[in-house]
Amino acid sequence: MDVTKPKERVVDDTRPDLTGEDPAAAFAALFDSHASALRGYLAGRVGVDTADDLVAETFLVALRRRKDYDPLTASVRGWLYGIATNLLRNHMRTELRKYRATERLSAEAVQSHDARVAAQVDAQRQLARALPRLSGQERDLLLLTSWAGLDPSEVATALNLPASTVRSRLHRVREKLQTMIGER
Repeated sequence: MDVTKPKERVVDDTRPDLTGEDPAAAFAALFDSHASALRGYLAGRVGVDTADDLVAETFLVALRRRKDYDPLTASVRGWLYGIATNLLRNHMRTELRKYRATERLSAEAVQSHDARVAAQVDAQRQLARALPRLSGQERDLLLLTSWAGLDPSEVATALNLPASTVRSRLHRVREKLQTMIGER
């Protein structure tokens, strides 16, 4: 009689079992492990106050959808960032307003600072001018890797794309951004 052993559910920091015997403990550990980094990523995109709200909402959604998470196929980090990115899309108008406000800043407004600070402000203005011209998915790809520090496989999980697609699109969006900044 051939009996196949079912796949064991992985329980570790990167792929916890959220539907096991003690989901409260699993979520407490999950929050402790990922909330700070997630908050940092979101704060860079939408500000601290909105980031705090989005982090809380991310974990509430994760708790409600814990049965949808399969530790055998995806890292929990990518799954959480996927939830956060979807929630973040609801705040895109706020994000675009922030970029437009940054674009209006001029290097002359920082005359009291040294040339290095002025150059940094100018670079931020160029980036702020270019980011709204990218599609939402292009911005997500770029910012999930650069601000959140996710690797392409985690971005793939977050955006529900193949990792090879993420890598090629990321390459193209970086080239596009360099071209946009060079147009100045």
